[in-house]
Order: sequence, then structure tokens, then C-alpha cells
Amino acid sequence: MTRFRPDLRYSDITPKEVFLNRRSFLASAAAAGIMAGSQVTARDFAGGETPNSLEEITSYNNFYEFGFDKGDPARYASALTTDPWSIQVDGLVDKPGTYDISDLVDEAEIEERIYRFRCVEAWSMVIPWNGIELSKILNKFGPQPGAKYVAFETLVRPEEMRGQRRGGNIEWPYREGLRMDEAMHPLTLMGTGIYGEPMPKQNGAPIRLVVPWKYGFKSIKSIVRISFTEEEPPTTWNMLQPREYGFYANVNPEVDHPRWSQASERRIGDGRFNRRRDTLMLNGYADQVADLYAGMDLTKFY
Repeated sequence: MTRFRPDLRYSDITPKEVFLNRRSFLASAAAAGIMAGSQVTARDFAGGETPNSLEEITSYNNFYEFGFDKGDPARYASALTTDPWSIQVDGLVDKPGTYDISDLVDEAEIEERIYRFRCVEAWSMVIPWNGIELSKILNKFGPQPGAKYVAFETLVRPEEMRGQRRGGNIEWPYREGLRMDEAMHPLTLMGTGIYGEPMPKQNGAPIRLVVPWKYGFKSIKSIVRISFTEEEPPTTWNMLQPREYGFYANVNPEVDHPRWSQASERRIGDGRFNRRRDTLMLNGYADQVADLYAGMDLTKFY
């Protein structure tokens, strides 16, 4: 099982150039974001790997609501309004309703989790997220026994999210989902920030999902709806290309994407664009989560 250092703080693992520029980032951060306190304790679930810089994390990512280029989220996400922000909760739950984000996230429960992040496109990062275990939020709603899955939806606001005006064959809103035991697993995080600061808009402000053993498209951004369902919910990439993007989307180096290998990955920021490293089974979290899939055929592309 991965060891962690409970005495770390975010300033201990922040690359020097990022730490020195921390004040300028704070000035430009989303005012409505949930703040992670400077004394938040960090848990290293990345095996001591060096985290990517804030610049790398915030300038190279996918958020198709703002465009399909890796730099589009950083270029255009400033148009997003994140205050006020509420989340609709419905389905098989005792306490449905519309909740303000401040009702769901207790700042005293926010911690830093240093996780590997693996994109299905075969690139990766190490990211120091701030957030709260998803289970702590879901339990507030009283899930009913019949709830077998949790579904999530992203904001639809084309006047602010230019990618939604341009189509790309995506049926908005962006949808994702987890099986209930996956959602309740202690590694599953509801992210509210990065490097001790509010979640940047281009990374899914003000609140997003983080599931470190799955390909990145499962970690849905800018969540506005959570639904508890008995049946497996439809998910965006599975709806678009079911042969290529499954519901589970667990990182598996032994199973290639139909159009490229998943056996290795390119770590963003390692200095050589084409340098590769071996991909870890379940992104390095097999000891913690493999039992969730006992009896399932992991040689299939999920």
C-alpha cells in the first residue's frame, strides 16, 4: 500500500518558482473558489514523484467546454462565472435539493492529496489537489439502498463556455458517473483547489471530481448536478465512441486504446517531449482499488 507523509504541507512540495509566485496567483484566483488553508496537511499518494508546476497544470489540459486545444481552457476560461454556485442533487436519495457549494464543503475537512494523473491520450502529471473525500459529501444526502451509481453533470452555459457554442459532436452537458463503491472509496476526491489555492477555472472551478486510478476524462469538472441511480448512467465519451471509451475507464497498461498504446506515457514537464515512462496498473493504485473489480475481466478496454 502506498505510504504517505502526514507531516507534509503544500509549501514543502511546491516547486520553488511556483511558491515564489504564489501571491500573484492568489490575486488572480477565482474569488468564489473554496479556499484551502495554508496549514492543510498533505498526503503523498504519488510515491514521492515530483509534482508538476502550477503553470504546467493550468496551461495544458482538456476542458472541451472551452475548446479542443490543450491551451484553450487557460485562454478562455476566465469568462466563467463561479459565484454563486449551486449543485442540484436528485434521484435515489433522502435529501434531494439544490445546495450551495458552501453547504457541501467544510473547509475544516479539506486536505491535500498528491495524486498521479493519467490522461487516456497517454500523457500524465503529478498534481497536488486540495479537496474532500467524495464520500463525506455524498453521505450528507442520505443515499438510498437502491442507489448503485452516482452520475455527475457539468455546467451548461454557452455564453461563457465557448466550446459549447462550437459543438464538436458533444451532447452537452458533459456527463460522467461512478459505481457507488467507487464513489465511496477513500481515494475518490471532490477537488476544490490546487497547490493550496482555489481551483483554477481552466481546471474545473469551483468543484470537480478526482479519481486517480481512472483515465482523466472520468474526473468531471465544474459540477452542477449529482444524481443517484439504480442503472448505469450514460457518460459523454462512451456515448460518443463506445468502442473506445468505456464506463469504467480504469488505467491499464496491458490494454491498448483502439488507436494507440497505453503501455507507456509522456510525463508533462520532464524536459523531453517524446520521453516515455511505463504506465502503472490502475495508475499505481492497484493495492488500494483492485479489489473493487474482483471477478471482472480487466483485459477488456473499460
